[in-house]
This record gives sequence, C-alpha cells and structure tokens, in this order.
Amino acid sequence: MLKKLSLISRSSYRRISYPLISVTVATGLCIGTAYPSQAIPWGELIFQGIQMIQISNLSDRQEVSLGKQINQQFLKRGDIKLYKNQAANEYVNRIGQRLAAVSDRSNIPYTFQVVEDDSINAFATMGGFVYINTGLMKAADNESELASVISHEIAHIASRHAVKQLRQTLLAQGLATAAGVDDNVAVQIGVELALHRPNSREAEFEADAMGIEALGRAGYAQYGAITFMEKLLRKDSPPSFLSTHPATSTRISQMKQMINPQLAYNGYGLDDRGYQVTVSRLLP
Repeated sequence: MLKKLSLISRSSYRRISYPLISVTVATGLCIGTAYPSQAIPWGELIFQGIQMIQISNLSDRQEVSLGKQINQQFLKRGDIKLYKNQAANEYVNRIGQRLAAVSDRSNIPYTFQVVEDDSINAFATMGGFVYINTGLMKAADNESELASVISHEIAHIASRHAVKQLRQTLLAQGLATAAGVDDNVAVQIGVELALHRPNSREAEFEADAMGIEALGRAGYAQYGAITFMEKLLRKDSPPSFLSTHPATSTRISQMKQMINPQLAYNGYGLDDRGYQVTVSRLLP
C-alpha cells in the first residue's frame, strides 16, 4: 500500500513540477538572450512573447495583420506613392472585388490600391493587398487586360506565395525558432520580398492558371490575359518586371492552352474605346 502511495505521490509531483520547470526554463531563455547592457521590463518581455507568431502555421487573421503592417511600412518608408484620385481607386477596387469574390480564396478581405508610377507594374503581398501602377492602367487597351493582371495578383495571394517565400527566407536566415518569429522581423522581410524578390517560375505559372480561370468565372473575356502579355512582349523595352519572371513567350504559349475557347472572347471587358475614355478621365 505504501509503495502504491509512493508511486502516486511521485506521479503527482511530476505533473505539478514539470510545467513549473518548463516555465522557469522558458523565462531563463528570455532573460538570458537579452543583451547584457539592456534591462528589459517584465511587461515588455511579456508583450514581445505575445508578438511571436508561428510562421509555419500562420492563420488567415495573422496573415491579414502582417499584410496590413507591410502596407503601412510601404507608405511610411516611401516605397510607393498612392494615387490620390478616389475615382481611380474605386474603379480598380470594383474590378478587384469582383475577381476576389470568385477566387480560390474569397474568405479574406482584399485591398486594392493604385500606385502613382508610370512604369508598367503590379504586385501583391500577403493578406489580400494588391497594388496596380497607373502606368499599367494606361498600357492596357481594355478592362479585360487590366482585370487579367489583377486576377493574376489575387491568385498569388490565394496560393499564399508570399507566405511561403517568407517562411523559406526566415528558415534560411535562421530567424525562425521553436518559439516562432517576432512579427516585426516578419514584416521587414515581407517588405523586402514584395519589392525586390520575384516569384518562382512555378509560382508564376500557377498564378497564370488560377488567374485565367477566375477571370472567366467573373465574366471577363479570358483572352485579355493573352493580348496584354503579347503587347508587352512586342515593346522595344519590355517592362522590367518581365525580366524577373519566366520567359514571356513561354508563358504566353502555356496561357493559350489554359484558355477556355468558349470564354476566350465571350465575356465582359473588350470595349477598347469605353476603357480608354474611362482611363483618360481617371488618369489625366
């Protein structure tokens, strides 16, 4: 009987003491990793702990939060200059929301913003943030072409390509630990990835396929994706972003195979004249 009581006593001790030991070790690690010259208040240590996120298991809510912080950094650092014309932003947002609603990831909020920049470019970052340059809007001949680019960027978000890039970078640089990663670090790297790191060849082809499919589901003529890419390829000086993407001619060939023949020219957005009138009014 005494032996049984002794075993029960030891078992209870382990159940109580092990969590306490874990907390003590974790606390020691937090204190031990601080710089010797810094006296960090306990409240700040607790706050920092709350800010640690598990990048390998990022929730939709956390991704949207990181996207908002990345967007704020763009504006704070002056990396982009938003175009202040409200009508232009509403026009792009209307197209974007129409496409986002039929995308493979319509459950998160999307934010579409026009960037005041004459270069032909568009990009996206995690959490539903899409950026369209005024130069790209002017380069498009019709709304279907513009919509094809927006749909492509939405596809990158739907596939979480930015999140995957962030995870790979953090692991490669040894910045992610068992405890997670400081979201401030994640934001700063997210900014650099969005601005300077092109997507992989596989990611671009995946976004092409998903973007064209969503374009058709939203009621747009899918061939706008082809005509826009062909036009860029014919330019004497193709946009710089094409040099960081897979070969444009190869992409065009593959995109033609993705087009549904019944939706190629059958859909909304092929009114060149109407689009040019709209853009000239929005981007004088």
